[in-house]
Amino acid sequence: MLRYVLGRVLMIPPTLLAMSLIIFIVMHNTPGSPLQPEGANPLSPEDLKNLAAAWGLDRPLHEQYINFLVKAVQLDFGYSYSYRTSKVTEIIGRTFPVSLHLGTMALLFAVVVGMTLGILAAINQNGPIDYFCTFTAMLGVATPNFVLAVVLIIVFVMLLPIIPRTGGWDQPVDWILPTITLGLGPMAIIARYTRSSMVDVIRSDYVRTARAKGLAERRVILVHVLKNALIPPVTILGPLFAAVGTGSPFVELIFRVPGMGRFFVQSLLARDYPMIMAVFLLFGAFVVVMNLVVDLIYGFLDPRIRYD
Repeated sequence: MLRYVLGRVLMIPPTLLAMSLIIFIVMHNTPGSPLQPEGANPLSPEDLKNLAAAWGLDRPLHEQYINFLVKAVQLDFGYSYSYRTSKVTEIIGRTFPVSLHLGTMALLFAVVVGMTLGILAAINQNGPIDYFCTFTAMLGVATPNFVLAVVLIIVFVMLLPIIPRTGGWDQPVDWILPTITLGLGPMAIIARYTRSSMVDVIRSDYVRTARAKGLAERRVILVHVLKNALIPPVTILGPLFAAVGTGSPFVELIFRVPGMGRFFVQSLLARDYPMIMAVFLLFGAFVVVMNLVVDLIYGFLDPRIRYD
């Protein structure tokens, strides 16, 4: 296993290098310029020239990319073009923990509720409970975050004042609606994967054999079915955690969560190259690490898996 982990870790730098090159090329070929963002007051040609020289945008693209790599290795992404008095690392260091906190709670909500719905649907296949769980999962997949956020605010803040306020991140009560809003989509995906996987395992020969031996249904489901059906749902946890843990622009904007998602949207609109590159690389590193963690979990779920 150690050789396998070491090999995967050594693959991270080349992966991030290729990712940075693709993002850099796409970013510099996208219409628009950080020197003159849309809606900003026009600058004089002299000011544009001075600003380009200060940001290094007057150099050839290959020099800009090499300069970026040299600084990125030192975790120095420079100053943000949108927030010129703040370094990119300072912004990420301040906002990423908030987004990670929200994403972790959303994923926990998604795993607990999603797997519960998937298990109930599988053991009550083609029954009322199955139809209810499937409908709930489809509703979660089909409902956009911003629509769900507005509905939750209207219902639980205005019509039924269960939650006294919305917006901010100061108290635990402020975390409830953003967590549900962000976690509903992943919850629906996990529920569908869990149901599908469990239905396949329930029809297996060894499950029929376990039932024929007189084992209790609860023991059959928990010991023989659930453990073997967890691999497909676990597979998607890595990408899902990376998606919700690195910031959600709509959720953070609606609920005024001081996370990284809001800053990233502003950076995209302003063509803030340093911020865009840093956030995408952070997301890429997050995905790679989480996929490695998921692959290692496979060995605990299924002893037949070997890391040769």
